[in-house]
Amino acid sequence: MEKLRIAVMEGDDIGTEIVPVARDILSKSLQMMDIDIELIALPIGKLGHAEYGDTFPEYTINELNNVNGIICGPIGHNNYPRNDHHWRMPPIRKHFELFASVRPIKSYNSDKNIDIIFVREVTEGLQSTETVVAGYPEFRPNDEITISSRVITRSGSEKVARCAFDIANTKKRKKVTAAHKEPIYRLSCGMFLEECVRVAKEYDDINFDDMLIDTIAMHLVSKPESFDIIVTTNQFGDILSDIGAGLIGSIGMAPGLCIGNNLAMAQATHGSAPDISGKNISNPYAMVISTAMLLSWMGFKYKEKKLVKASNLIEKSANDVIFEKKFITSDIGGNSNTQDMGDEIIRKLEGNSL
Repeated sequence: MEKLRIAVMEGDDIGTEIVPVARDILSKSLQMMDIDIELIALPIGKLGHAEYGDTFPEYTINELNNVNGIICGPIGHNNYPRNDHHWRMPPIRKHFELFASVRPIKSYNSDKNIDIIFVREVTEGLQSTETVVAGYPEFRPNDEITISSRVITRSGSEKVARCAFDIANTKKRKKVTAAHKEPIYRLSCGMFLEECVRVAKEYDDINFDDMLIDTIAMHLVSKPESFDIIVTTNQFGDILSDIGAGLIGSIGMAPGLCIGNNLAMAQATHGSAPDISGKNISNPYAMVISTAMLLSWMGFKYKEKKLVKASNLIEKSANDVIFEKKFITSDIGGNSNTQDMGDEIIRKLEGNSL
């Protein structure tokens, strides 16, 4: 196997706390499995601006062109200066065509059996920073009018639909549900739904249905056990996956992996949480499991079973810590800090390898 390279970017605020924890756990698992992967630290966000005058510097972009995977912490773009193109939400997903964000939601220590995978298209739709590589899809011709554009393509819809069904095959899932609002957005949601229906016909052993976005939001709260995999467009997926995180008690328990044809990026679904930054209390679980998901993707991509085993080892060790409840952060009912929880996951790694 060629030597693989993973870029590690801490991002902003709590990213500087949770990404180092995930990196240490990753390094330990690679050492235990005798896997040689080069980890490359790269600046992005505030650090990128401090070092290169841009939150997505050319140096980082050039280095990312030569890696096999990315670990990226949350970006605190909500607090960036406005109307300055050097302070921008780094368009990593659009630039590298990471078209699908895979967001699993699983209940722990709960009376509900929630186990949902959200598959969200993330390079088009209504989210302004992700629909263009230059310019802005929002504009205000005068003080009384603001116009936003929503971009839906057949190729984008087909790719995310196929991604959802491929995940169903790999994970032995039984049903894929497409979330949309076709009766209102007949052309945009209509195109997305058309592609989902077309792709579904190629997967005879997987059930397919579709549901209006407002109905899904209601059923996620009232009967989340009825869902398996939900595939949807950008903004809808952003909202639904956060509802899912709320159902399991904390956004800190919601991992994510953005995937394309040739590259994937581990990035937890939560934001940079500047209100708790520097306090060493943020939950590292989502970032750790996102990193494990990246290893699994790379294992299948490069046909390296050791990477899949390392991913499974990280996931089991992190889940053991959650179930034991001795070293968990306050958002999920514990008293431990970020570093203590990470250290306990490493201890579990060492024990589980025996």
